Amino acid sequence: MNGERRAVYFSCRDCWLVGIVDVPAAPKPRGVLVVTGGPQYRVGSHRHFVLMAQELAASGIPVMRFDYRGMGDSEGELRNFEQLDDDLDAAIAEFFKLLPAMKELVLWGLCDGATAAACHAVRDPRVAGLVMLNPWVRTEQGHARATLRHYYAQRLMERGLWRKLASGTLHIGRTLNSVIELAAAARQRPAADAPSLPQRLHRALSGFQGRILIVLSGADLGAREFSALPAQHPHWRKLLDAPRVQLRQVAHANHTFSSKLWRAEVSAACLDWIASW
Repeated sequence: MNGERRAVYFSCRDCWLVGIVDVPAAPKPRGVLVVTGGPQYRVGSHRHFVLMAQELAASGIPVMRFDYRGMGDSEGELRNFEQLDDDLDAAIAEFFKLLPAMKELVLWGLCDGATAAACHAVRDPRVAGLVMLNPWVRTEQGHARATLRHYYAQRLMERGLWRKLASGTLHIGRTLNSVIELAAAARQRPAADAPSLPQRLHRALSGFQGRILIVLSGADLGAREFSALPAQHPHWRKLLDAPRVQLRQVAHANHTFSSKLWRAEVSAACLDWIASW
């Protein structure tokens, strides 16, 4: 037997949510719950979540994907990644109900789904691990620095830019204004009235005692913004250097890992990491 794929319907507050569970023929005691992020539903960009779930289930790992309230086929009003605790509680309860022999979970998320997973994991002792792809740590200052350093610095090396300048097809004034605005944003001090998103994520990851796999795209500004944190903040460097944290980079990959090769590398990294503990 090769296992089965089941549709599940479960309630969260006063709404019905829709999910899909890949159940192996002989499920291992550690499952994976996919936490979607951004304008995505349970299939994922380029069917990434579907294909990954198939690969993990083929290795005996049960996987659940679901639409939180307001997304995909689930009921309710759309909410942001910092409002998903009730949805995740409901999905985790349904997952364990369907597989009562399951002992623990890995939360797997991309972008703000990764950040939502991390902020939730510290609340639930059944969550033993986190897989975070391109975690969302966006601040105005961090985004400006990443754009200046990685986008505009790279553009200066491109022949096409200089051809456009020579031909007059590039609006140099607009470009310079954009660079000036970004430089000003990069120098701004963050507001002190509330913790920034990187601070909130650090607090969540520090409180979480399980294992963490962070996978970063080599050609994604969001990943570059995250990568800059340990160089700027010693507490981030200490956290990411801990033995329980593993970092992997998929060279040249974009934000959603749009190529088959990149997605295969992500799945292989997840399988190896889950099997290692």
